[in-house]
Amino acid sequence: MAERTYFDWNATAPLREEARIATIAALKVAGNASSVHAEGRAARSLVEHAREQVANLVGADAKNVTFTSGATEANMYALTPAIEIGGRKEPRDRLFVSAIEHPSVRSGGRFAAEQVEALPVTDDGVVDLVALKTAVARAVRPLVSIMLANNETGVIQPIAQIADTVHAANGVLHVDAVQGPGRIDCDVDALGADLLSISSHKLGGPQGAGALVRRGDIHIAEPLIRGGGQERGQRAGTENVVAIAGFGAAAIAATQVDVRRMAALRDRLESDLKAATPQAVVFGAGVPRLPNTTLFAVPGLKAETAIIAFDLNGIAVSSGSACSSGKVQASHVLAAMGVDPSLSRAAVRVSLGWTTTEADLEALLTAWNKVVSSLLNKHANAA
Repeated sequence: MAERTYFDWNATAPLREEARIATIAALKVAGNASSVHAEGRAARSLVEHAREQVANLVGADAKNVTFTSGATEANMYALTPAIEIGGRKEPRDRLFVSAIEHPSVRSGGRFAAEQVEALPVTDDGVVDLVALKTAVARAVRPLVSIMLANNETGVIQPIAQIADTVHAANGVLHVDAVQGPGRIDCDVDALGADLLSISSHKLGGPQGAGALVRRGDIHIAEPLIRGGGQERGQRAGTENVVAIAGFGAAAIAATQVDVRRMAALRDRLESDLKAATPQAVVFGAGVPRLPNTTLFAVPGLKAETAIIAFDLNGIAVSSGSACSSGKVQASHVLAAMGVDPSLSRAAVRVSLGWTTTEADLEALLTAWNKVVSSLLNKHANAA
């Protein structure tokens, strides 16, 4: 098979060597982490070590880290009215989510549909802070869920400022931070997040593991999965020791990424794209974004066609829209930003990672020059 170049890191990151080694080592441990014998204690040790590693990644207490099957489960676990603060039962009466959230958040979790309200964003994809303040003032005990950085545009939300607004309204803040670790600071205290969701495979760990991190005296009174007493009674079911061990190793490695180098590559990519195709639009370019993410569109070019053409040229990119069963769907993120549907359908996402090189960038730009010329000629002829 011809050599390929990977630019879809926001979807999933290749497995890190550190995570691979930790995962293989964990496969040799035979015990159940809930068993009291030596084999069980060995498995438990791996889980608790990984818990410390994940906690360190986001500046949390290890006891406040609950392992899940991934960030989608962590989001569903967090989005519940049954939240206690300092042992006091203070059920949430409303859930506010931004219009650009991941589908697992937009679904409303365990809130009734009539209790869920979407918050608008600006044309740049930043949560409308005035609308947020007005919304939470209407609730008695709101729960607000805002992502740290958008998976499509890379736009970073002002979470610390949002946290101040939410807490002033007696609210609780949940942050889907999946795209953040290894790219931007994700300290849970600095952010002011009460609940934080993260994912293993976005960091270069194995798929099938994630975590919900709690801060301070926040407690979720009704676990999403009930049964045994695993995860301190917060999540029933035998822990996925192998994936959790790899998750922990990836969490440590994520703190060592050269973010400035990644940002320089992204900036060069965007500069060269604009030079080759002046009509290209980079979404969210006017506000802080992840150092690895570019979502762009060229009027008249369909994303689905471009992605296939890139793939045939050995380049893996993605559409800016969500995908279901391989079918490109309309982007709710760009729609919320007020982007014209015809331009939205042209959006292509390029996301870089810690192993991306100048040579990889050259391969992508070479493919782009070939792809865009062919596709725009076809579009012109069809018109």
